[in-house]
Amino acid sequence: MKRGMKVGDKAVVQAIVTPEMFAQFEGVVVHPAYSTVSMVYHMEWASRKIILPYLEDHEEGMGAAVTVKHVAPTPEGSLVTVTATVKELRDNVVITDVEVKNETGVIGIGEVKQVILPKEKIRQMLDRGTNDERGA
Repeated sequence: MKRGMKVGDKAVVQAIVTPEMFAQFEGVVVHPAYSTVSMVYHMEWASRKIILPYLEDHEEGMGAAVTVKHVAPTPEGSLVTVTATVKELRDNVVITDVEVKNETGVIGIGEVKQVILPKEKIRQMLDRGTNDERGA
């Protein structure tokens, strides 16, 4: 991993809530609101944006853990802003705090853990079907 990433670094992802983001199971909408699944996706994406400039050509990041609290609903057409902030760096592990807001306030909070590994190691792990070297 390239040098320079530090605690406090931030990245932002914004999205407008669409019906594809609604809470649903097997195509049946449960609530016409921003789903927790979509929130987790955006949290991981904001966190990934932080690591991208620091990856070497032979490296890639893998998600190792996500915690999330979805604390308020958000309807279609709302702007969702997801901010990831580096809170901890240790060896090849990057941990971010993530806050999700809509126009009226905080709708979610959480943490994303990413592990930076050589692409070859990831390929080998996938071939073996193991997770023993992810640092999880």
